Amino acid sequence: MTRERRTARLVLRQWTEADLEPFARMNADPEVMEYFPATLTREASDAMVARVRAHLDEHDWGLWALEADGRFAGFTGLARPGWAPSLVEVGWRLPRWAWGRGYATEAAREALAVGFGELGLTEVVSVTTVSNERSQAVMRRLGMTRDPAADFDHPTIPEGHPLRRHVLYRITAP
Repeated sequence: MTRERRTARLVLRQWTEADLEPFARMNADPEVMEYFPATLTREASDAMVARVRAHLDEHDWGLWALEADGRFAGFTGLARPGWAPSLVEVGWRLPRWAWGRGYATEAAREALAVGFGELGLTEVVSVTTVSNERSQAVMRRLGMTRDPAADFDHPTIPEGHPLRRHVLYRITAP
């Protein structure tokens, strides 16, 4: 398996030191983080990069840094959520300048190809808060189907928080 993946317009790759600053800026943007409980500090953002870098080094798959035309464009990839480690989730986070260009869908399709092809997964899920229609639209474009019986209250978000209720979408191996 190769750590770097390419699509027609994007590179999914290991993180570099040059990614830290734009990633932190993205994580501090209230619009980007609208469907998360809070923005991230620089320290929390850097710690996240350290964790995903280590996972990529160890497993050759995970949350890849995303590059479009040589520019850092967020991340996409596969992860085992800490709150449900038996699942593999496809996810993404992109800066505002990269929204509406199809990058999330294109990159997530490549991540799913790794999951179903190289990793031999039989199912991948994706979750988001009920109100995040943009991410749900990406999930549908990927061929994922919402499983209303699996909607849940996210265990890491406090009771009563407006983002606590989450939807779960699934896709099975072709």
